[in-house]
Amino acid sequence: MVYDGIILGLIVGLFRGGFKHGLMQFGQIKLRGGLIFPILLLIQFIIFRFQGNADWLAPVSGYFFMFLYIVGMFFLWVNRQNKGFLIILIGVFLNFIVMAVNGGRMPVSLEAAQVLGPYYTELLTSGDAVYKHYMLDASTRLSFLGDIIPLSSPYPRTQVISIGDVVMNLGIFLYIQSIMVPPKKDSEDQDLAPSLNTSN
Repeated sequence: MVYDGIILGLIVGLFRGGFKHGLMQFGQIKLRGGLIFPILLLIQFIIFRFQGNADWLAPVSGYFFMFLYIVGMFFLWVNRQNKGFLIILIGVFLNFIVMAVNGGRMPVSLEAAQVLGPYYTELLTSGDAVYKHYMLDASTRLSFLGDIIPLSSPYPRTQVISIGDVVMNLGIFLYIQSIMVPPKKDSEDQDLAPSLNTSN
């Protein structure tokens, strides 16, 4: 779901800030611990890739995910001066807390998961975790923070998301807009510059 906020933010940012300005601004990004985020994504991808093949990894993968969330929240906190980062942090924390109280796995509503098709719902009902997910049931804690929101056509990607995902993507969208769209004062100055030059 995090990719949705990035893609939407890029598309809107290009329209609002212009193609040249919008892309050039990415070269000006300065974040503390900037390598942390891509490293976390790489580690998560590795866990996803090998969790089903390594017997020892599946039982402890929840702990790995919790560690990744903690490091990710630290990264967001030290960069909280950037617009949208505190909102992203809140979204990540909401996902973290519901996973933390449910054994490191994200509960998924079986009803909401119907949009994903029978293969996924069969995996959920079998009692086996689907990567870091499992079927929400009566014993689930803080179930309202789980993956309970189904998205399907006309939405471009069929998926089930959480409240934390929504909040997180809002923060990502706002951050990308702050990068790609010049401040209003700067825009006004650029508009006045040609007229000032011609008057001279």
